[in-house]
Amino acid sequence: MAAPEIPQKQKAAIYDQPGTVSTKVVEIDVPEPGAGEVLINLTHSGVCHSDYSVMTNSWKWLPYPTQPGQVGGHEGVGKIVKLGPGAESSGLKVGDRVGIKWLASACAHCQPCQAGADGLCVNQKVSGYYTPGTFQQYAVGPANYVTPIPDGLESDVAAPMLCAGVTVYAALKRSNARPGQFVVISGAGGGLGHLGVQIASKGMGMRVIGVDHGSKEKLVKESGAEHFVDVTKFPSDDNGEAIASHVKSLAGGLGAHAVIVCTASNIAYAQSVQFLRFNGSMVCVGIPEHDPQPIASALPITLISKHCYVTGSAVGNRTEAIETLDFAARGVVKTHFRVEKMDQLTSIFKEMGEGKTQGRVVLDLS
Repeated sequence: MAAPEIPQKQKAAIYDQPGTVSTKVVEIDVPEPGAGEVLINLTHSGVCHSDYSVMTNSWKWLPYPTQPGQVGGHEGVGKIVKLGPGAESSGLKVGDRVGIKWLASACAHCQPCQAGADGLCVNQKVSGYYTPGTFQQYAVGPANYVTPIPDGLESDVAAPMLCAGVTVYAALKRSNARPGQFVVISGAGGGLGHLGVQIASKGMGMRVIGVDHGSKEKLVKESGAEHFVDVTKFPSDDNGEAIASHVKSLAGGLGAHAVIVCTASNIAYAQSVQFLRFNGSMVCVGIPEHDPQPIASALPITLISKHCYVTGSAVGNRTEAIETLDFAARGVVKTHFRVEKMDQLTSIFKEMGEGKTQGRVVLDLS
């Protein structure tokens, strides 16, 4: 097989005015793969709410503001077109399809990595934040950390699995919920949420209660939720008591065995602890923007009297990424998405910022 011709220049979507919702398609150099790296001709990239937060500098916990000219994106899929020195030892070859995740690389040597907690790697590089991301036609990645894409799984379908899918799958595993138990997905109609509903109900045998805005009921029910709760039908100034009472009634009267909070809403977090039954667990996934707030209802007496606990889950490890793609390849999980061109990225982010996005958007990078 002849090596594909690699151009010197490529198109990329950059954050031209970080702190605002603004992107620009520019021409930049095609990078050269270094030692142990592969060069990937990306054909598709998912667009994630995390990209929005990085672009707008909305996450106060990040150590530095996003730099102008940053190439965003972290759900990229494409074919390897060149191997850097030493990359052949990975077993990858030119023509293989692979994906780039939220973590562009993890060192594999620190204690979190050795414990299978890639998301906590102390030497991590984040794709789309001080590392060129996947909103471009060519990107480099470590041969030992890119994710193989199963044959038969379309690239546009695979892209959202590399962040949204693996993140919510890892969170479900951390919840310790078992088949047949009740799981609440808060933000069930969003990019992560609708995948979480499918993985939990169809892949892991759980009974799902989806919580979101009423406009997302059809998507959540089609994804496999047993019940849907419209947040707009409950008061927001009663400390969540009314919606919690309703959720408990749907979950056998006692409450849910687990709650996965996929939304970035402080109100959703405050309500979610109250959805739990005894020995239940709430998993924090969505990161609220702007000034951080504690979880309002996570009172010591609540945690003590119910033996419930609150934990967090940061993306997933490389094994969980492969397992998530396997769900998709077997048809257990189907992303609800639409495809747009790179020059539509700014309008996609505006729609996302208004909370109007249903499911996922995937960029066609060709």
